Amino acid sequence: MLKALSNSGIEVMVGVTNEEILGIGQSPSTAAAWINKNVAAYLPSTNITAIAVGSEVLTSIPHAAPVLVSAMNSLHKALVASNLNYQVKVSTPQSMDVIPKPFPPSTAGFNLSWGPTIYQILQFIKNTNSYYMLNAYPYYGYTEGNGIFPLDYALFRPLPSVKQIVDPNTLFHYTSMFDAMVDATYYSIEAFNFSGISIVVTESGWPWFGGSNEPDANTGNAQTYTNNLIRRVLNDSGPPSQPKLPINTYIYELFNEDERPGPVSVKNWGVLFTNGSSVYPLSLSTSNQITGNSSGVFCVAKADADPDKLQDGLNWACGQGQANCTPIQEGQRCYLPNTIANHASYAFNDYYQKMQSVGGTCDFDDTAMTTSVDPSYGSCKFTGSSNSSTIGGLTPAAIAPSSAVGGWSSNLQVSNLQYLIPAAFLVLLLL
Repeated sequence: MLKALSNSGIEVMVGVTNEEILGIGQSPSTAAAWINKNVAAYLPSTNITAIAVGSEVLTSIPHAAPVLVSAMNSLHKALVASNLNYQVKVSTPQSMDVIPKPFPPSTAGFNLSWGPTIYQILQFIKNTNSYYMLNAYPYYGYTEGNGIFPLDYALFRPLPSVKQIVDPNTLFHYTSMFDAMVDATYYSIEAFNFSGISIVVTESGWPWFGGSNEPDANTGNAQTYTNNLIRRVLNDSGPPSQPKLPINTYIYELFNEDERPGPVSVKNWGVLFTNGSSVYPLSLSTSNQITGNSSGVFCVAKADADPDKLQDGLNWACGQGQANCTPIQEGQRCYLPNTIANHASYAFNDYYQKMQSVGGTCDFDDTAMTTSVDPSYGSCKFTGSSNSSTIGGLTPAAIAPSSAVGGWSSNLQVSNLQYLIPAAFLVLLLL
């Protein structure tokens, strides 16, 4: 893998396995040998920028916790000895389980039973100018939340005004569980009197298949979550408490882990099949435009919809929903007939055509419905009509299949992976 990624420019994070932590934590020479074998040997051709020491060590293998920071220190000292410490940062990914009560974010704090170890981790991160690694899974936040939060909140879908998620202490509005998880972590770090530590989300995703008792693990939800996550990350903003700090994020995961023990869902998080084809379309773009309506489905206002609800939906679509409402302004081609229902239908449909591939729905508080009948009339062409002039695109990433069928190839086509690596968005995590 590391050879395959050479000369690609892709930023690579290399993982120390949980099984290696005890040996590295107890022996500086073992740490030095690990750096020489897995990092120094591949630089500078492979752009290794970070080392993830273990995976959720505190909650998955707590017996290794006493040597975790020692392992991080030994690895960092080995990097210093090789003059690689400015290029390669060391940290350790933690799950949200180390924060017992993540909502409201402003009162979140680390589990005090891990307090001394987490404090040492944060001190190490601060001293070495590294960053906190967070594994954030709204899938589990939703499925294990006993119905407290709606599914749309976990999937980055817009919530109606009466269901907004608000921190009662800061009055910050949280449009996604992902943002709330990241902010809860920032507040937890702050509660330990540390500042200036940034967060990188080292794992986030959604399973696309599950058992009979896991109905939310499905392709539709996985596609919605992953594409909305990409759009969220690529807007280069942070959570409400840190709006200027982008949330660099790694998608979990590249391929399924079919031999992993546990429920059916834990085996099915991959975004690619082993032949390199995508499990579901990935849209690596922040564009809201579309190429056309291949499905022939439109979104229009219901004939019996409440006028006040229609007006609220119209206001939302033209505002927060970012629909193109210019054609329904006075004097424009879709202004007449000048009715709320007509204007709402145009705005609802424009939003739906642009956003359905990344989770947008045709609902608008139960005032809208889908139809296969093209609602265009005269010179008023609805977005997605075969006669519409709408261009541009939310198109799926083109991921060419690898010639290797059934598993990894020694000549993995790195160029295929580059479709998954915009500058601010990192997908490949070697753990």
